[in-house]
Amino acid sequence: MDAPSTPLLFHFDFISPYAFLAWTQIRGIARRSGRTVEPVPVLFAALLDAHGQKGPAEIPAKRRYLFKDVARKAHRLGVPSVAPPPAHPFNPLVALRVAALPNDPDVRDGIIDALFAAVWTKRTAIDSAEAVAAVLSSAGFDGPGLVAAAGTPEAKARLRAATDAAIQRGIFGVPSVTDGDELFWGTDSLEALESHLRGELPAFSDTEWSELPAAAIRPGSQRA
Repeated sequence: MDAPSTPLLFHFDFISPYAFLAWTQIRGIARRSGRTVEPVPVLFAALLDAHGQKGPAEIPAKRRYLFKDVARKAHRLGVPSVAPPPAHPFNPLVALRVAALPNDPDVRDGIIDALFAAVWTKRTAIDSAEAVAAVLSSAGFDGPGLVAAAGTPEAKARLRAATDAAIQRGIFGVPSVTDGDELFWGTDSLEALESHLRGELPAFSDTEWSELPAAAIRPGSQRA
């Protein structure tokens, strides 16, 4: 039987160290399952706004915990040399628009590799057009040309459309992997994703949970 041809959609933002860790794993997971991966850059801040959330780095206690948790997960996944960027959070817009350009898959993946590695292993900023161009040029790409292409109205619209589509699909965070209607969020879900791709997970229905009434609602919450 031929392997399914639909790619796994990998939704990410360079601002997320968890997205970086998942990116180091997702292509191997796909290969072992006879699948391919289509990376989908999305603006994490827009996902947060759409769902009324704060990012982990915006909550002091979570911010302190986040980087230690990333180091622990990197160790477990065998990802060496993880290091924080010069500042966090940072503005990832230019990098995301470059990653969303309609390039050949090998070029696209190489661009994403270079930008993720710059931020999360080399402590290099990618928060401006100049910084992104420099990172890509050092990786052997036409950095200025890619950044110029990412500055067009079409490129900006492409990232907005991908982010809007993700919100419409119910994606609320990064990294998120979708296989059809199935959503796997975060690095902790990668094991479940691989079990799903091997056909080992039973069918689940979320109807009972999604229709469960709330018996208590915090003041100021969106459900009030």
